[in-house]
Amino acid sequence: MGEGAIALSPLPGRFGDYAADLACIRDWSPALVISMTTAPEMASRGAARMDADLSEAGIAWAGMPVPDFGAPRGESGWDAVSHRAHGVLDGGGRVLIHCFGGCGRSGMAALRLMVERGEDGPAALLRLRDARPCAVETQDQLDWALAGAISAGN
Repeated sequence: MGEGAIALSPLPGRFGDYAADLACIRDWSPALVISMTTAPEMASRGAARMDADLSEAGIAWAGMPVPDFGAPRGESGWDAVSHRAHGVLDGGGRVLIHCFGGCGRSGMAALRLMVERGEDGPAALLRLRDARPCAVETQDQLDWALAGAISAGN
């Protein structure tokens, strides 16, 4: 597998400067940005057009809206998003995952990708929290993330 990178961030614009945050994303050059935020959250911070803004910069975008402190339910679309992310990572590319605060939902998705890629769940969580101590905030988020090991056959 490739040596790609996964990063977490708060919602671009969360602290008031969407354009500057978007410029930072462009400078980091992810191949894919995964938004775990809902449409109202994005609109509240001026990020409603983020998919188009990223597209103009040649960056792919995937929306995975999950309510704050929540986890995906039912047919959430994760399989398609995960497939895209693994393709980027296998090729050595970068994946940026954001939620509103850059902790719970984005940490949950990053952990899910890590265990889908074969990492031991508890060890991956410790490694993730070394980088982002607030990653994965609820038991539902942890349960969903660790279920990736089961679905990946690990």
